[in-house]
Amino acid sequence: MVTGLVIKSIPVGDYDRRITILTKERGKIGAFAKGTRRPNSRLAAATNPFSFGEFKLYEGKSAYNLMEADIFNYFKELRENFEAAFFGMYFLEVADYYTRENNDERQMLKLLYQSLKALLVPSLKMELVQYIFEMKALVVNGEFPGPLHREDMLSDTVYAIEYVTNSSIEKLYTFTLSEPVFKEFEKAAEEYRKHYIGRNFKSLEILQNCRLKK
Repeated sequence: MVTGLVIKSIPVGDYDRRITILTKERGKIGAFAKGTRRPNSRLAAATNPFSFGEFKLYEGKSAYNLMEADIFNYFKELRENFEAAFFGMYFLEVADYYTRENNDERQMLKLLYQSLKALLVPSLKMELVQYIFEMKALVVNGEFPGPLHREDMLSDTVYAIEYVTNSSIEKLYTFTLSEPVFKEFEKAAEEYRKHYIGRNFKSLEILQNCRLKK
């Protein structure tokens, strides 16, 4: 039995799925979910991305197989909001990129879960949640270079970046920013993403295209 969140689900054959779960106990693991694409499969919903709960797995010779699941949170609200869903899918892609099997990924799992919850808070800009998530993901993985100190950067921007760096994950999403500070925070996040993540994600590309059309 493992506790985790489904970060990827792909069809296999006519009726099966292969899911990737980010777990507290074993890091990122893959498992086959047989028959979950059949009509009325009792495990179908548990294999959808964003599903968080307990998963009972059988370890076969070459792969895990999903036997049972007790889902605590399906993040149904994310699925019902187009924009929030793509932000969430982007977070899943980043988590999949960073995490490894048999690593201690508890902090990344906690960050992912808290960030998905933050997307559903009406008072928070989803873009702000994105930038905080990206910065903290770098911190969790030991790649964060530190705040960008520039002479022309507002002190509140520097403070916000330092807060993200040093605060606990539970307290990350407890602030908002004025528009001038938000714009600087956004620019800093883009620089971190470009230089330290350095790859394209499909969900982020869709989000960026949607923003251009607004």
